[in-house]
Amino acid sequence: MTRVLMRAIVLLGSWAIGLLVAAWVVPGVSLSVSGFILAVVVFSVAQAALSLLILRLPHGYASLLLGGTGLAMTIVALLVGSALSDGLAINGGASWVAATVVIWLVATVGAISVPDLFDRTEVSSA
Repeated sequence: MTRVLMRAIVLLGSWAIGLLVAAWVVPGVSLSVSGFILAVVVFSVAQAALSLLILRLPHGYASLLLGGTGLAMTIVALLVGSALSDGLAINGGASWVAATVVIWLVATVGAISVPDLFDRTEVSSA
């Protein structure tokens, strides 16, 4: 149970950091506190719903879909977040693509590397 909770926190934190990085480095992306919070909440709901669907698939298919669904969830979360809030604005197609890739990349790196750090800590302290 704690492993699942830790993974959820890491994914959420990684996506939040990715959103902040995108707002900082991608021209045409602006973010306020309300837009940030809404986008993170939308991503969390989308992540949970799609993860449940993917986990029901055979392992071979699930691993193929993970990268594509991560990008899809990111763009959906950005679309909903920008539609429901004035706090997240992305102007121009190139900015949409760049923001999606930056957020997805940061979230993926965080999701892969941070849980490994916790596993190493548990092994070394035992």
